[in-house]
Amino acid sequence: MRFKPILFWEILQLSLAIFLASIGLKAFLLPNGFLDGGVTGISILLNKTTGIEISLILPIISIPFFIIGWFTVSKRIVIRSVISVLILSLVIHFENFQSITDDKLLISIFGGLFLGAGIGLAIKTGAVLDGSEILGIFVNERSGISIGLVIFWFNVVLFLLAGILFSMEVVMYSVLTYIITAKTVDLILEGFEDYVGLMVVTSRSKEMQKALLKDIGQGMTIYQGSRGYGSQGEKQDLEIIHTVVNRIDTKKVYRVLKTVDKDAFIIEFDVNKVSGGVLRKYLTRRKQRQLSPSLFHENGIEV
Repeated sequence: MRFKPILFWEILQLSLAIFLASIGLKAFLLPNGFLDGGVTGISILLNKTTGIEISLILPIISIPFFIIGWFTVSKRIVIRSVISVLILSLVIHFENFQSITDDKLLISIFGGLFLGAGIGLAIKTGAVLDGSEILGIFVNERSGISIGLVIFWFNVVLFLLAGILFSMEVVMYSVLTYIITAKTVDLILEGFEDYVGLMVVTSRSKEMQKALLKDIGQGMTIYQGSRGYGSQGEKQDLEIIHTVVNRIDTKKVYRVLKTVDKDAFIIEFDVNKVSGGVLRKYLTRRKQRQLSPSLFHENGIEV
């Protein structure tokens, strides 16, 4: 009984994912002859060249990828993915959406948004609507080539083939669709709470730590550096500040850092995933962890 609400939510989310993907295909991409990347792109390409319904092509083309997935990813994901692709094919077949616009730029943007939102939601629910991700995992495990690189070259070949068969204009708009789809999938998976890491090397480390604690309320880790070489010559016994901040707060953090030491050496890098610690989140109503007031007094900060 405990798991029924979770199962209901997953079914609802997967149904929404299929519906959004079908809108992207039937209301935008298919009526206007636009492609996307991956297995969906192959299906559209074959539909354009053979005239066979995409609702028939999509599940057939997906079979080899699901066979690979059976030996690569969990069987639960493959089973869910097979069911999802079959339902998507049925929805595409019976759906009667009319083309919403004939503006090619709008078709690329909104077709990519709807399709990306559908694929992203499906992945969050533990299913795959496009088998190219499974191919990427398979090649990565066998050769060590990154999943992103495998998918990239897979789509390069696809779009080059489309360029030979159709006009380059359609191909260029299709590449734009693919980029928007990929970015939307990333947004759905990673969410709006995006973080960056900062590594700060400064001769005024203590003042910098106090400023981050007092003005930003920012947690941090301090590394001890034995020696460094830079614009000010050789430095010894350096304290290196390592912190993770919400991307929304980066400008504010930089302002505080530069106020303390305008010559500070700052390295910024993307953070793929972060949990725990004291992180500022904007898209939540849950009470957030805060730094203990004792930390301020321990670091000599008057509050």
